[in-house]
Amino acid sequence: MEGRPPGRPQFGTRRIASLFFIPVMAYLNENYLKLQAGYLFPEIARRVGEFCEAHPEAAKRLIRCGIGDVTEPLPQAAVEAMKRAVDELGVRETFRGYGHEQGYEFLRSKIAQINYCERGVEIAAAEIFLSDGSKCDCGYILDVLGDQNKIAIPDPVYPVYVDTNVMAGHTGQAKSDGSYEGIIYLPCRAENDFVPKPPNEHVDIIYLCFPNNPTGAVASREQLTRWVEYAREHEAIVLFDAAYEAYISEPEIPHSIFEIPGARECAVELRSFSKTGGFTGVRCGFTVMPESLLARTENGRHLPLHPLWQRRWSTKANSVSYPVQRGAEALYSAEGRKQVRALVDHYMGNAGILAEAAKKIGLEVFGGRNAPYIWVKTPAGLTSWQMFDRLLNEINVVITPGSGFGSNGEGYIRVSAFNSRENAEEVARRLQSLT
Repeated sequence: MEGRPPGRPQFGTRRIASLFFIPVMAYLNENYLKLQAGYLFPEIARRVGEFCEAHPEAAKRLIRCGIGDVTEPLPQAAVEAMKRAVDELGVRETFRGYGHEQGYEFLRSKIAQINYCERGVEIAAAEIFLSDGSKCDCGYILDVLGDQNKIAIPDPVYPVYVDTNVMAGHTGQAKSDGSYEGIIYLPCRAENDFVPKPPNEHVDIIYLCFPNNPTGAVASREQLTRWVEYAREHEAIVLFDAAYEAYISEPEIPHSIFEIPGARECAVELRSFSKTGGFTGVRCGFTVMPESLLARTENGRHLPLHPLWQRRWSTKANSVSYPVQRGAEALYSAEGRKQVRALVDHYMGNAGILAEAAKKIGLEVFGGRNAPYIWVKTPAGLTSWQMFDRLLNEINVVITPGSGFGSNGEGYIRVSAFNSRENAEEVARRLQSLT
């Protein structure tokens, strides 16, 4: 008791009625308690881990076509550029410390010129913000958007859109079907080619992803135009995830929401180098935040989001490391672009092999033409998780159950083409053994 005044409880406890002591604890963000049992991919990992432990011999022949992680080596142009950048950091005369929070001009200008200006889209380097990936930006963008927004999210869709809104407190509780109160779900079914239509009610924030993860669907110019028109009419913002735009093969399909007139006044675009340059482990992506995009305050003022987004980055981050940005820049060189194209062609070749194999055994297949995913209807009577278990146990192949992407994903599985050619061909052979 030495050094502590009489009657004062020990540090870390609170005295109650002079009889009991309980620990003093900080409050947690209870929005996390609303999340479902587990994020989709950790749940897949758990099930696969249990299978491998129970069947060690079968585990040796396991092929993973579930999570959309790349398998092929980084483009050599990026590798050489990153090595040079590391060497620069080892010399006083070329050493660099903190870079611009928004990203180096040398990369942002390349992005603006090649991804946008060459397609006739006016995007300035100052409107591009580099990050460690579009998955991260899906959550970061909520920092500058109010919690009173009415949110619309396609179903099925990439789970991060929903979960980050739950974490931020922008939804109600989870319902029995796995959906959340406070979210407007936009059904994506075979009947509408997995492209949702604008709702008949007002929403403030709209998530769109094309080419789509998980269905592989793409949106036509006419379909995107309808969304832009809806957003402008309702003063809504479209959060457009274009992480897979490099996989578009049909020339009439837009690569960017900003190809649609008026989109600069109502859209934000998210992109990534993960699936183009193989940067899933390197980490680099970017967000396009037009300077002309406005949002409203509660008292009716209309203010630009760009300076708020910039303030968010300058306060919370220091952008992406210098060697990584040099690696990303190299992907835009003549040689880098050829190497990226070769990667895309490789994965799309896998998609064709897997889609054809699934069709041969009588399964209905969607996607796989403009995206590295095929969306497969399960046989009658099987749920998506039952199909997951069947493929895992019978042919030792891991896929992703469609229900993990939303209730409208039930009855489907997603098969990823991110794999070696040898593995894709082996999965195709194993599929033939299913009866």
